[in-house]
Amino acid sequence: MAFSDRDARRPASSIGRGRPRLSDAETERRMLSTAAEALSREGLTVSLDHIRLEDVIREAGVSRSTAYRRWPSKEQFLGDLLLELARASVPMAATGSAEASHGIRAVVLEHLGLLKTESGRIQLAATVLRDVAAQDFHRILASPQWRTYLALTVSAVGMPEGPLRTQVQETLAASEQAFIEGIAQSHRMVTTLLGLRIRPETGLTFERLAHLGNAVMRGLITQAMVTPSLSEDRVDGEVFGAHGSWSLPALGAVAVTVGYLEPDPDVAWTRAMTTRLRRRLESGTDFLAGEE
Repeated sequence: MAFSDRDARRPASSIGRGRPRLSDAETERRMLSTAAEALSREGLTVSLDHIRLEDVIREAGVSRSTAYRRWPSKEQFLGDLLLELARASVPMAATGSAEASHGIRAVVLEHLGLLKTESGRIQLAATVLRDVAAQDFHRILASPQWRTYLALTVSAVGMPEGPLRTQVQETLAASEQAFIEGIAQSHRMVTTLLGLRIRPETGLTFERLAHLGNAVMRGLITQAMVTPSLSEDRVDGEVFGAHGSWSLPALGAVAVTVGYLEPDPDVAWTRAMTTRLRRRLESGTDFLAGEE
């Protein structure tokens, strides 16, 4: 769609001679329509064209000749930059796992009395997820690293086929797998902590639940980037026995997780179990790492 060098040297009045003169409005309409049609065919990708190699060399304080010997062209540098971003964009880092662990500990300690009954344990699971999901949502929404990760996952699909695209996709896939495994491990340990299990007739695993929860959370984060008011939307009500003000991320997380849980029939909760759990949580040990 770009003019050739020869066109650029010709007088503007000679370019397109013989065509009817278009109004500014018609020119705008045709330009935007043509570009939109091209993008609908080829897809919209994230561009790094605004990054100037000379600016990076100056800020990095490196030799210009050495930099250009390593990257003879800007395209080669941007390719390596994409790989660097993919390696650095580990989504688990943006979720604040330490903060989440602290939040779970505080909620369980506050509601230890609910563990005495089967319905109470389900209620406590919903309460834990409600609070932690809301915190994670706002933390991720404000994270530049997470926005970079989302942009990379989308743009990698639209990259030209070749070794670079394969490397970027493989790197992102490894990050995604580690992220899902981290979520699954957290769900597994908290479920065990509360004397619950996945309902066996569903055929689900903690990994699959992690994929479902991740999809819901990621979708809401993407929506909130466009419609910020979603991040403040609240629903007052009772879900799985837990009363309170529910954010949309909290509702989504509870719906795709707690809805598939049930009290473990092999667990008969006792006062001694509550006492041990209290001591364990108050000791500050990492309860998400499993039993000691």
